[in-house]
Amino acid sequence: MTSSANPHPVAANGYAGDVSPEQAWTWVQSGEAELVDVRSDAERAWVGFVPGAHALAWKQWPGMAMNPEFDAGMQALGSGGKKLLLLCRSGVRSIAAAQRATELGLQAYNILEGFEGDPDAQAHRGLKGGWRFRGLPWQQN
Repeated sequence: MTSSANPHPVAANGYAGDVSPEQAWTWVQSGEAELVDVRSDAERAWVGFVPGAHALAWKQWPGMAMNPEFDAGMQALGSGGKKLLLLCRSGVRSIAAAQRATELGLQAYNILEGFEGDPDAQAHRGLKGGWRFRGLPWQQN
């Protein structure tokens, strides 16, 4: 297994940077960051979630419409000055969400690989990286 552990954020365009799932968890455990799950409510309910993460969808099911509460929610979460670590399914939507949070004046990072990682050759997720694959805390309903 290849580890994505990297103690330093990778520079990014339009937001604070990209961090590995392991680095994100280290920051959360130390109290210097808040974990924000930007997946839809349906994804968290069906696929799983990180205990203690803040649920604030970037887009909502059905139709993946923009969440009108996103900006206010991010501002509230970032009001204490902590880093905001954004998690989605594969690390793509969380980039857009991190860019928006940065536009709002917040220090936002994308978590590489997301919750489920990239699909493998059979289009199955969870086998090629991601929060769950890395053995970090998660639960399922």
